[in-house]
Order: sequence, then structure tokens, then C-alpha cells
Amino acid sequence: MSEVPAPVAALLAEHAELEGQLADPGVHVDPARARTLARRYAELGRVAAAHAAWRQAAGDAEAGRQLAAEDAAFAAELPALERAAAEAEEQLRRVLVPRDPDDERDVILEVKAGEGGEESALFAGDLLRMYLRYAERLGWRTEVLSATDSDLGGYKDVAVAVKARGVGGEAEGPWARLKFEGGVHRVQRVPVTESAGRIHTSAVGVLVLPEAEEVEVAIDPNDLRVDVYRSSGPGGQSVNTTDSAVRITHLPTGTVVSCQNEKSQLQNREQAMRILRARLHAQAQEAADASASAARRSQVRTVDRSERIRTYNYPENRISDHRTGYKAHNLDQVLAGDLDPVVRSCLDADAAARLAAAGG
Repeated sequence: MSEVPAPVAALLAEHAELEGQLADPGVHVDPARARTLARRYAELGRVAAAHAAWRQAAGDAEAGRQLAAEDAAFAAELPALERAAAEAEEQLRRVLVPRDPDDERDVILEVKAGEGGEESALFAGDLLRMYLRYAERLGWRTEVLSATDSDLGGYKDVAVAVKARGVGGEAEGPWARLKFEGGVHRVQRVPVTESAGRIHTSAVGVLVLPEAEEVEVAIDPNDLRVDVYRSSGPGGQSVNTTDSAVRITHLPTGTVVSCQNEKSQLQNREQAMRILRARLHAQAQEAADASASAARRSQVRTVDRSERIRTYNYPENRISDHRTGYKAHNLDQVLAGDLDPVVRSCLDADAAARLAAAGG
């Protein structure tokens, strides 16, 4: 049987220990600690499952070699058994590569119009619908936290929470799949405002943040300046009649969050605090971890057409990811929510880079 990477035994022992802790009702008295343990248990569960699959496949291959040595009739089955064992060992090595600790988290996804005026705002709306449909396909829940509409029905900016329906601990939660969406998205098409039929290029910025729980980000109320004002734009009878919109400024960092979608000032404040916690959590991660900082820097903050991660070409029905080289002529399907092949190209590239960095 092939040699197993040294960390496996320790990780399996930790997995068994966590299973015992989670079976203790006393652990669940502290929900935050229970969630932390459950996430770690789920992550180690991938190692345990890969290890079990490897042992089974390696055992089958060993038995096949012994049978083939005794009876030539079994020799034909041996190559397939050895391939399965090699694949199982490779999968085990892959799951041992350190993962992003936020991979199981829910996210807050922000879409902001950039260069291109109303056309950019309209495409921001198209991207939002794409993400909402993609989330629906995966069984995730979505909730629009804040939005500023444009004159023609698009969005100047919009923030949406994306949450997994399960208890947590999924190998690929919203953050694991959506973190690669952060950056500048370029669109090439004939705008609805263009009478001559010329193709224009505009850009939309996307920022993806892992959502932080209240207990994880300590915010001193004295560090906040809260301003209330009247909502503007579409929204019903309450718009421009009550001071329900909320703007929160975190004074130490200068981070500003505004929400006006809800009719209640309290609800808008709660939504703004969720976004603020996510932004402060991301800033803390950047300061504490150089690799996290590098990953966050790839999410371009300035919506410049020259700094793009992906291009959506309507005349050619083409989508191109400039980081992975992925290209397909099914843009209409992607915008309808069939985003998984594009996301998978990013996941595969990230896994390969992590494996190379780990010397795998």
C-alpha cells in the first residue's frame, strides 16, 4: 500500500475527537462554539472520506496484484484497480492542501456600476439576476440588503446576501464558489440608448465578502456615526416621507454603509450593520493574513475597464474569463444562471495553485 501523507493520522484523530465533542449536548449551549466545531468537523470529514476511499482502493489494488500473480485471468482487471488507487491517493493529497478557512461561509455580494453610465447600471442588473439564478440552482437563499436604482431600471449599486440553506459545513459553500467573482466585469453590446447600433464597452465592479457573525466582529457603538435621511427613488409611499434610510460610518476605518430599501429605520440599520461587519471582517483578514490580502486584492476596487477579470460579449454570445482562459459561446445560458462551468474553471485553477504551493 502506498505511503499516506504524514498529517493524515493527526487529522483523523482530530476528526474523531470533534465527533465526540459535538455529541455532547453541553457544547451546543454556546451556539458560536458549536458552529465553529461543526465547520472544522465538516472540513476534516472530507479528509476522512478521502482516506477511507484511498484505503479501499489501495486494498483492492493490492488484492488484485496477488490474484493476478496466482491466476493470469485476473491480470486484465489489474490496470483499472491500480488507476483507481492512484486517483484515490491523488484526491487524498488534494484534500490535505490547506483550504480557505472561509469556504463554508455565506457571503455578501455587492455589484456596482462603473464606466458606461446607464448601460453599466443596466448590466449591473443583468449580473445581479445571473447571481440570483445561480444561487437558486444551488438551493441557496438570497436577500437584497440595499439597492440604488438607476433611471432606466438598472442598479447604480446593490448588495445581496447569499446563504446556504443547510446547517453549514458544506465543502463548497457560497464563499468557496463566489469569491472568484470579485473584480471588474466588462460587457460589450449595443446599449438600449444607442440609436446607431454601435457596440459599446462598459464595466461593472463586483465585490464578494464572507459574511461575519455578530460575535466575530466587535464593533464599539461609540465608533459609529449613524445618520438618518429620507429614502429616494422607487419604493412606495414611504419614500421621501419618513426618515427611514440609514447611513452608518465606522469612524476608525472610514467605512461607510447606506441602506434605504426597508420602510423601517430599524430594519435598514440592521441590514447596514450586516454589510459593515462583513467589510470589517474582510479588512481584519487582510491585515492578519498575507495570502488573504493577496486574494482580496484580486477583487478590483476601482471599476476600470482595463482591469477586468471577465468579458461578456453579446454579439458573439461569448463569455471569457481572463484569469483561467475559460471561453464559451453560451453567454445567454450563463446569464440565465448556468454559471457553474465558469466557476469550476476558477476552482480548478485555485486547487492546482494550492497543490503546487504545497509541493504536491
